[in-house]
Amino acid sequence: MNARHLSRINDVLFYIHSDISKDLTGKELAAIGAYSEQHFHRVFKEVVGESLHQYIRRTRMEYAANQLMFDTQSSIQQIANKSGFSSVSSFSRAFKDVFKFSPGEWRKHDLQVSNKPYLADPDVAAGYARAVDRVMPTPKIVDTPPRRVAYIRHIGYNRSIQGAWQVLRAWANAEGRAFSNQFGLHHSNPAWVELDQCRYVACLEIDTPIKLRGTVNQMTIPGGLHAVFRLSGIYGELLPQISRIQEKWLPQSGFKASATPAYVHYHRNHFLAADEAFELDFYLPISFY
Repeated sequence: MNARHLSRINDVLFYIHSDISKDLTGKELAAIGAYSEQHFHRVFKEVVGESLHQYIRRTRMEYAANQLMFDTQSSIQQIANKSGFSSVSSFSRAFKDVFKFSPGEWRKHDLQVSNKPYLADPDVAAGYARAVDRVMPTPKIVDTPPRRVAYIRHIGYNRSIQGAWQVLRAWANAEGRAFSNQFGLHHSNPAWVELDQCRYVACLEIDTPIKLRGTVNQMTIPGGLHAVFRLSGIYGELLPQISRIQEKWLPQSGFKASATPAYVHYHRNHFLAADEAFELDFYLPISFY
């Protein structure tokens, strides 16, 4: 894959995920990537694996599913607007197309007993069973600064993430950069997105900008208000712990989930540790309104 195309499309993806409610037109996004609109659509599909329309639609639906489940105070109309739709009818059709439920039905169904896609993974299913007995940690509510990071995008919440971290470590060594401040962005909720379709970003905090972008690119993780949970365990236990926080803590907290992605700050990275153990802070973006 052309490294120049990859870095420019990554700029577009960063813009899309910075606020999914924006009016994300092909013309505007092509300009961000410095393409003609016609050429941009071809390159986007080549790099991402789906059309621009499909990518934005799916991302908006995943965001809407989170909001419907965890923000019970907002109306379906308000969530439709926050998800980039001007009418409830078009939002409802799009949502049912993806999740087989209407927005109202989705809000009412019991997530605790529904079939979570991640339970198909034996390690995660075992971790889920163990997580039931864990005491949920009390979070700190903090206003975090933005973080400049080098990153590699990855599709799949599974052991294949290890490959992205190995490449990022090799790049850091070649650049003579510290490899200590490691972050992982979680764009998808694996409670209803198949694990092999979940989108993850391996990130390394950097103190100076990247001169040559390609496989490794640069962006800023947004700052703002976050609930921060200290979590630990072994491979397979992280997704169930995060799921419990979103399903149990968030609806009762008085906060709403923000549109920016949740992320983890690794103190011990289970994708790189020989014993697959992790210790990390989970940053859940929240807001009052």
